[in-house]
Amino acid sequence: MSKTVTCLYQDQQKAGEIVSRLEQAGISRGDISFYSTPSDNLIDDLENDGVPRTDAYAYAEGVRRGGSLVAVECDDDEIDQVIDILDDDGILDLDEQETSWRSEGWQGYDASTSGGTTGRLGAAAAGLAGSLTDSPASIRTDKAGASGRDEVIPIAEEELHVGKREVGHGRVRIQSRVVERPVSEQVNLRQEHVEVERRPVSGTAQAGTLGADPFQERTIEVEERGEEAVVSKEARVVEEVVVRKDVEQRTETVSDTVRKTEVDVEDDRNIRGTGTTDSADGKR
Repeated sequence: MSKTVTCLYQDQQKAGEIVSRLEQAGISRGDISFYSTPSDNLIDDLENDGVPRTDAYAYAEGVRRGGSLVAVECDDDEIDQVIDILDDDGILDLDEQETSWRSEGWQGYDASTSGGTTGRLGAAAAGLAGSLTDSPASIRTDKAGASGRDEVIPIAEEELHVGKREVGHGRVRIQSRVVERPVSEQVNLRQEHVEVERRPVSGTAQAGTLGADPFQERTIEVEERGEEAVVSKEARVVEEVVVRKDVEQRTETVSDTVRKTEVDVEDDRNIRGTGTTDSADGKR
């Protein structure tokens, strides 16, 4: 059974990316619907795709507030694949969006009235919501000419931006440490020694002949002196290690490839009797 999956995205660019991914996954372009501008027929179109009227009103309100709606019609065996693609950054809960809008005065669907959504319209909604119905409105791009539905092929072009970042190329580490080594020097030292000698006196020397009273008390004191080695150290700089970092500028050419979307438009309506092929930039 055919089902439709719907998702509301915050802007047209994000929705366009999703459409491209769906096509790359093999979803037929004719099964994808893309809504980016408000339309009086939007609610009816969604209901025709199986979206409940209350949800259709909410989706229409999201589109009016700047969002873009994608709906995909798919078979049961494709639902999981489609949902995986639709569930991307930027998708929001529809219930949360409705709560926010109601706080601003939006009243939602009223079965007693036949008009469109009521309430205040304004700032672009910053998100999207997704729903799966029994006959779900999944991202479906209808054929050109359907009222209120846009056929959109995003034209993208990449630009090359070259920045800079610092990277390390190794480092130089210098660490000083103190080591000891044995040294020796020779020095001549003087040492005094006092010797005491007793010797006999020979001959006929008499007491008192030496010019002093031999019985007088006397004290003789002689000090021994000597030299000892004294060590002192003096530090002097014999060499220097200088570390400096030089900076040089160089110009490097960075080469890469960028992608660009090109679109060829084939018009086989035989206008003025000839067929024409227009490129995306308008040249013929």
